[in-house]
Order: sequence, then C-alpha cells, then structure tokens
Amino acid sequence: MASTAWFDIQYAPVGSSTPKTGRVNFKLFNDVVPKTAANFAELCKKPQGEGYKGSSFHRIIPQFMLQGGDFTRGNGTGGRSIYGEKFADENFQLKHTKPGILSMANAGPNTNGSQFFITTVVTSWLDGKHVVFGEVADEASMQIVKEIEALGSSSGSVRSAVKPTIVDCGSA
Repeated sequence: MASTAWFDIQYAPVGSSTPKTGRVNFKLFNDVVPKTAANFAELCKKPQGEGYKGSSFHRIIPQFMLQGGDFTRGNGTGGRSIYGEKFADENFQLKHTKPGILSMANAGPNTNGSQFFITTVVTSWLDGKHVVFGEVADEASMQIVKEIEALGSSSGSVRSAVKPTIVDCGSA
C-alpha cells in the first residue's frame, strides 16, 4: 500500500520575477521502504524549522535532478531525519528508472537524513547508492518539476531571484 505526500512550491518561472505556487504530488513506496517513506512523510507534516515547510531546493541540475530537504542550514550541508541525525540505507530494491523518481540524497553509505532529490531523467548510476522511496504522482506535478528544473545550472546553482521554496506540505 502506497501513501502520498505533497509540496506546494513557490518559484518564479524562467523569464519572470513574479512568484507562482505549484503543487507536486508524490506517491511513497512504504511497502518496500517503510522507514524511509515514513521519514519523508513525517517531515512533510512538521512545522517550519523542524521539517520541509519553509525549506528550499538548494541544488538544481538540468537533465539530472532537483535537490532539497536541508531545513537546518539550507545549503546542502544540514538536515536531519525523524530517527536522529542520520539513518541507515534501508534497501536498494527500487531503481532510478525514469524521470520523477524521489530518492534520498546522502554523503555516502548509511548517511540518510532529510535531504532528497527528484530525478528529471533516468539516473541508473545512482542505483545501489541512493534509496528510492517514491515518485512524482501525476503529469501536472511533473510539469512543475520541469519548470523548476529550468531554473538550475550545470553547477547546481539556482538562477532565479526567487529560490524555489516549499511553502506548504503534508502527507496522508
């Protein structure tokens, strides 16, 4: 049984300085990776400063992925899980087989915290290194991901006056 989560992300599309908000819906694979999916779902429910609400996508690389989830430092060096700072890789059963995969960012084996990424292409070289725990649930959500992807650069720097930020989120 899969559970669901969602982000309302505020961003300014390429060529605009006017912020807009788009919803991205996720399907979480708690049947295969219950601990990892629960971490994400719970962080979607926590208040600003304790979870994803108010945090931004700090690294966006077109033709690769959008990375976020560092709600403690905002730059990719922080974050923490609901289990403490870090938790172990649950398993690598699910693969990075398509755009829209939701996977844990890490700093090596067994260093999962709160950071995650959303793929925009097939990223099979990440199989066995990053735990896949969900996917973008629908085409409208993937369209928002694509618009945010366009704000990135090859270095990962976000080229926008309005940093893509999770203004609201939740899970069920």
